[in-house]
Amino acid sequence: MAQMLGALLFQDSLSHGHGSLDAPQASTMTRMSYSLLLAILCPLILLLVFRCYATRSGRMLNKLPSPPGRLPVIGHMHLISSLPHKSLRDLANKHGPDLMLLHLGAVPTLVVSSSRMAQAILRTHDRVFASRPYSTIVDILFYGATDVAFSPYGDYWRQIKKIITTNLLTIKKVHSYDQTRQQEVRLVMAKIAEEASTHIAVDLTELLSCYSNNMVCHAVSGKFFHEQGRNQLFKELIEINSSLLGGFNLEDYFPNLARLPVVRRLLCARAYDVKRRWDQLLDKLIDDHASKQRSSLLDNNDEESDFIDVLLSIQQEYGLTKDNIKANLVVMFEAGTDTSFIELEYAMVELMQKPQLMAKLQAEVRGVVPKGQEIVTEEQLGRMSYLKAVIKETLRLHPAAPLLVPHVSVVDCNVEGYTIPSGTRVIINAWAIARDPSYWENAEEFMPERFLSNTMAEYNGNNFNFLPFGTGRRICPGINFAIATIEIMLASLVYRFDWKLPTDQAANGGIDMTETFGITVHLKEKLFLALARDPSYWENAEEFLPECSISNTMIGYNWNNFHLLPLGSGQRMFGHKFYQAANRGINMTEKFSVYVHRKEKLLLFPHVP
Repeated sequence: MAQMLGALLFQDSLSHGHGSLDAPQASTMTRMSYSLLLAILCPLILLLVFRCYATRSGRMLNKLPSPPGRLPVIGHMHLISSLPHKSLRDLANKHGPDLMLLHLGAVPTLVVSSSRMAQAILRTHDRVFASRPYSTIVDILFYGATDVAFSPYGDYWRQIKKIITTNLLTIKKVHSYDQTRQQEVRLVMAKIAEEASTHIAVDLTELLSCYSNNMVCHAVSGKFFHEQGRNQLFKELIEINSSLLGGFNLEDYFPNLARLPVVRRLLCARAYDVKRRWDQLLDKLIDDHASKQRSSLLDNNDEESDFIDVLLSIQQEYGLTKDNIKANLVVMFEAGTDTSFIELEYAMVELMQKPQLMAKLQAEVRGVVPKGQEIVTEEQLGRMSYLKAVIKETLRLHPAAPLLVPHVSVVDCNVEGYTIPSGTRVIINAWAIARDPSYWENAEEFMPERFLSNTMAEYNGNNFNFLPFGTGRRICPGINFAIATIEIMLASLVYRFDWKLPTDQAANGGIDMTETFGITVHLKEKLFLALARDPSYWENAEEFLPECSISNTMIGYNWNNFHLLPLGSGQRMFGHKFYQAANRGINMTEKFSVYVHRKEKLLLFPHVP
């Protein structure tokens, strides 16, 4: 290398000498020499800078506990399972119960597994860790990471958060969707009653997913989401987003590799494809709103205005681009749909596994809501303390985003005696913190009663043992929307119906709790529940007695009596679908995507009380 550089310099000196080369040749040789010299020196300088930075960062991080077995190139990635929140807790228990350093590919990652360290990171040093690490996938899906969830900390993020919290997700705005929530709940109740009349298991996973999706779609785009089956398209795109964002993407942990255009195109082909589909859908939605000039006719707080209306009405005031609007619409669809659906499904799963708790919740709800009332009201929900405790306990055991969204340090920082260099990625294992046996009694048990006496455990992030929505500057702004969506549906499910497992599931171990992972965790198998004849309404319910219909003039085929729905009811009459319950009972296996879900559907039988 030294000889090559010397030769180049010698050649350059000749080009400036006397008479050895003519002027044009000398000029050409000089340019070539300098170009070649720069081509050689630039990589060397960059390598030297990288080595100096890596050595400096390594020295600063050396004191942090870290598991053995770090391998060349991949670091500790081989220690992470398909359910990272669980494997990270197991590693932390052995090697760093508070803080643990992992080298994931080329990225040093700090794993926080205790409430004490979570408070140090997210409150004491909140400003230092308020930013987000760069992600190639996020950059593609969220239009340069210009959404409220993934945007780096700075002036733009502060502005977009202000827009979201003061215009779109205020308590008043959430209350304005009360009629929409009731309408969607009625449709679900009618569908369940229809399935109940056929004595087949109800696919609660599908119903709850559609309900959550419809609520978010209606809030974001108003009536437009119904057109041309857009709600189903939204649902499909959200599922793809979730799978792309979840897990440990190669391009995020080998960033230098991802910067190569060819590699980026290969690794991110699916992300570019789904972004193209989002573009087509969102451009049409936004153009539909703009063409009808709804933003100029509706006040921001008008109950009929949806999120797109509001964003278009303030677009010029805040200097928002169309891509900025699309980025925040995508994140609202993603987070709003998954969170509500996942928690509703897990709540039903836990209640089915503990019938005494289901009975206790039903007693409270049916004690507040008069018999025969069609649907639970918002005012009645305010008097259901046990319902709220059930939801909190579900969020504790099954936070939709168990690792929250990663943070990154923007400057060097000293945390509890450890020096954390700038650029360190930070993962908060909220799932592990919420199961810490040193704070939670019987931490692995579903016990809603713990929240009846613990007034400090709220959703607002002030209790660092309970962070289902995060805390600090980057706390989820959609808490009120999610809780309102969950409360009315869960209360209605237990008020209107009794539930039981399909016979073969009940006989083979109950619900399978296998999960799948993304940014959210959900159950791997669907939740199917079943309903039987209702002895509280029908005398001798299991007998064939035509006489009971002669004296009951309210019974007919016009779908007005929800105890007899052989042909279904409501505007949305679905075709019949028959589900085969799993032989081993309800599967609680999770799968990882952006959120953690159950891997299989939840199938149950409803029973009208």
